[in-house]
Amino acid sequence: MSNAQKFKELANGEFPSEALPDHQVYEHPLVKRYATKEMSFVWSPAMKFTTWRKLWTALATAEQELGIEISDEQLEEMRSKLYEVDFEFAAEKEKEFRHDVMGHVHAYGEVAPAAMPIIHLGATSCYVGDNTDIVQIRDALKLIKRKLVKTISILRAFAAKYRDLPT
Repeated sequence: MSNAQKFKELANGEFPSEALPDHQVYEHPLVKRYATKEMSFVWSPAMKFTTWRKLWTALATAEQELGIEISDEQLEEMRSKLYEVDFEFAAEKEKEFRHDVMGHVHAYGEVAPAAMPIIHLGATSCYVGDNTDIVQIRDALKLIKRKLVKTISILRAFAAKYRDLPT
């Protein structure tokens, strides 16, 4: 199986429920009151930062296919550490570098040391930030669509049941 196929299989899989349990909820006063568990997860730190890692892994995979010197071992290490995010270490590095992306580059490199030289290689901060926003918006809209279709189905059944009832 090619590295691209290995990545697609991993990236398109379900988020492991046991991964990063303390970071699977988006923290905001209105979230606790109004958001569903599913929507809160879409915007959670766990989702955001593992998506960054998936993007870095996709980038490195494409770069390898284009001939940049990136080993299969580096890609395997990146794939195997997608869900091992040390948020405290990332926060320390972010404070040190005064840059959120670099904090997470170093946190990823800490658990995937062989891959450290190629994490974020050739990318800008917008690469992970903007693309993650797009992924989260897509996932949020899919969730809304699913719930809206279900609501319409329930309303249709209700209307059909009571269509002969005068109002």
